[in-house]
Amino acid sequence: MISESSDVTVETVETDAGPARITWHRAPRGARLVLAAGHGAGGGIEARDLKALAAVLPAHGVTVALVEQPWRVAGKKVAPAPKTLDAGWRGVWPALTGPGLPVIAGGRSAGARVACRTAGELGAHAVLALSFPLHPPGRPEKSRADELLGAGVPTLVVQGGNDPFGRPEEFPGYGRGRATGVPPGVQLRGSVGARAVVGDGWAYELVGVPHGDHGFAVPKRAGITQEEAVAAVTDAVVRWSGSLG
Repeated sequence: MISESSDVTVETVETDAGPARITWHRAPRGARLVLAAGHGAGGGIEARDLKALAAVLPAHGVTVALVEQPWRVAGKKVAPAPKTLDAGWRGVWPALTGPGLPVIAGGRSAGARVACRTAGELGAHAVLALSFPLHPPGRPEKSRADELLGAGVPTLVVQGGNDPFGRPEEFPGYGRGRATGVPPGVQLRGSVGARAVVGDGWAYELVGVPHGDHGFAVPKRAGITQEEAVAAVTDAVVRWSGSLG
């Protein structure tokens, strides 16, 4: 089922986990990629980073599809087990590939984990991981790095500098190798960046948002404003998506 308004298209998709919902923000002309972005376990597609990407990326030729998992569509308060989240994501994938464009599998927090776990089997063009929950707060020994490193496709992580689920410097291989920053000449407002080397090549690129928490909120006394923090997220994704071809 599809409903339309002046600026968005909303599509309901049946999955093995129940009905899911896709809110499409289409590039006005010449779309070259689709970014499919799922939400976290504690919120929906109204998250500040997802809203900002939906507002910014279409002008750069990227159609944004914000995906609401079946549990969220059903009005439930608690996210189900990872295997159920993966089933919901698999169920919407045919609709996401419908435009015939390469699809970046993305999401924030739990949604980023889903994107990483399923990227290979679904044929994702790349992965965008916003606020990847590297470990539960205060439990660094419970690492989920294997999910991130197992994506098998070009991956960008955008992480808050004060994220209790994993600060940038906690990520494996962060800052090692010949590249310790974003490409020369690229200015990302308020951000710091590095590429992480794991094994023989780049496993992922990580851009840190100073002072940002798990939702990229920054304290009032931080060195950057909230608007600059959100811009650091969108700037990084615009630059990276432009490099994917």
